[in-house]
Amino acid sequence: MGKVTGFLEVDRQDRRYAPAGDRIRHYREFVIPLSEEGTRDQASRCMNCGIPFCHNGCPVNNQIPDWNDLVYNGAWQEASINLHSTNNFPEFTGRVCPAPCEASCTLNIEDIPVTIKTIECAIVDRAWNEGWVKPEPSKTRSGKKVAVVGAGPAGMAAAQQLARAGHDVHVYEKFAKAGGLLRYGIPDFKMEKRLIDRRIAQMEAEGVTFHYNEHIGVTRPARELVDSHDAVLLTGGSEQGRDLPIPGRELDGIHFAMDFLPQQNRRVSGEPIGTNEPILASGKHVIVIGGGDTGSDCIGTSVRQGAISVTQLEIMPRPPEKENKALSWPLWPLKLRTSSSHEEGAERDFAVMSAEFAGENGKVKALRCVRVDGKMQPIPGTEFELKADLVLLAMGFVNPVYEGMIESLKLNLDPRKNVLANTGDYRTSIDKVYAAGDMRRGQSLVVWAIREGRQAAHSIDKDLVGTTTLPR
Repeated sequence: MGKVTGFLEVDRQDRRYAPAGDRIRHYREFVIPLSEEGTRDQASRCMNCGIPFCHNGCPVNNQIPDWNDLVYNGAWQEASINLHSTNNFPEFTGRVCPAPCEASCTLNIEDIPVTIKTIECAIVDRAWNEGWVKPEPSKTRSGKKVAVVGAGPAGMAAAQQLARAGHDVHVYEKFAKAGGLLRYGIPDFKMEKRLIDRRIAQMEAEGVTFHYNEHIGVTRPARELVDSHDAVLLTGGSEQGRDLPIPGRELDGIHFAMDFLPQQNRRVSGEPIGTNEPILASGKHVIVIGGGDTGSDCIGTSVRQGAISVTQLEIMPRPPEKENKALSWPLWPLKLRTSSSHEEGAERDFAVMSAEFAGENGKVKALRCVRVDGKMQPIPGTEFELKADLVLLAMGFVNPVYEGMIESLKLNLDPRKNVLANTGDYRTSIDKVYAAGDMRRGQSLVVWAIREGRQAAHSIDKDLVGTTTLPR
C-alpha cells in the first residue's frame, strides 16, 4: 500500500476527452492521458483492502493493488511485468473494457473508485514507449502443432500462451487481418488498430503463424484442420446478430450494426470494404435500435459520417441515474451510462418498441414505434413515428454462425445454442477440439475473451504434454 492516507487526501481524477467539436472530425483516439504525476496520485488512492473485491470484478484477475503500489513507488517496469502476468493485451482492455473492477472497488461505495482502467492503460502504454514489451519465444519446442480458429482476443491470447509454451501454433482467420471485433467492430476512435498490429508482430516473432482469408468450413474443410493438428481451438465468436422481424424489414436502408461498423473501419485502414453496398450515414436521419456498446459505436460513427440526426432506441425502461449500492455493490450495477458517443450528439429514448418500418420506392423512410410498460407490453395511444433514412440494428448477438465449421464437425451445442464446452478444460464433444470466447460463452466482453483464451491454452498445453506451467 503505497500511501496509507492516499484515498483520504487525493480526489478521484480520470482521463479527459478532447472537445466533441474537434474529435468528431476524425477517427483517431481522443482520450487525453493523465500526467505521470497524476497517474501516481491516482494509484495512491488504492486502499489495499483486506478483501480486494477488484480481483473478482476483473475477469482476468489482475493483481490491481500490487501494480497500483508499484506505480506509486515509481517501479513502472515491474508494474508492467505484473500486469502482463495476468493479461496478454492490457492496452486493449485499458481502452475498451467497461471496467467491472472499478464497480467492485471498495471506494465505489462512495462513487469514487480508483481509476484502475486509466492506470492499467498508463502502465502498458509506457511499457511500449520504453521498449519493455518484447517477444518472448519459447526456448524449447514441444513438437506439437495447434490450430486456433479465429484471431479475435480469445484466439490471440490462446495463441500467444501456447507459442510461449513451445507449441507450433497456427491461427486461421477468415478476414484479411487479425483482431476480430477489436479490428472490425470497435471504431478506431475508441481503439486505433496500430495497437493490434504491434501485438501481431510480437506474436509472429514468438513463432505464431497467421493464415488470413482462411474461412474454416468454407474455404478449407474443418475436418482437415482437425486431422492435421494435435489440437484445435475454436474462438470464432458469436456473430449471428439479433434480427427485428417486423413489417417493412425488407426495405433498403435497414442493416445490422456489424454490416455498418466494419465498413468504416476498413475505410480508415485503407482495406477494401468488399462487394457489399456502401452503408453511410451522411445526410441521413439515423435510428439505432439497441442501447448497448455496439449501439453507442454506431452513434459515434454516424456522427462522424455527417448524419443529420441520430436517435437511439431501447426497449428496456430508462435505468436509474445512480444504483442502490446496498443491493448492487460489488457486482456490476444497472444504471444509466452515457458514453462519449452519446455526448457527441444523439437523442436517446427508452421503453420504446419498434412496430413497423415504413418506406417509399423500396427504401425505408420512417420507423413507427409504441411505448411499452414495465412488462414490455404496448401502451395503447402512445404510438409515434420517427424519420429514418438509415436504421442500424444493434440488439446484440444470439449465437455463433453454424453454417460451415460447426455444422460440418457436428459439434454439440448448449441450451443457449453456443458450442458446448465447460470452463474446466474447454473441451468440446469432438476429440482434440476445444472452444473458448464468445463462441462458447456467448456475447461478452474483450476481457472475458482474453480470460477464456488463456484458460483454454492452459488446458490444451496440459493435455498435450501432461503438465503445464501456463497460468490459469
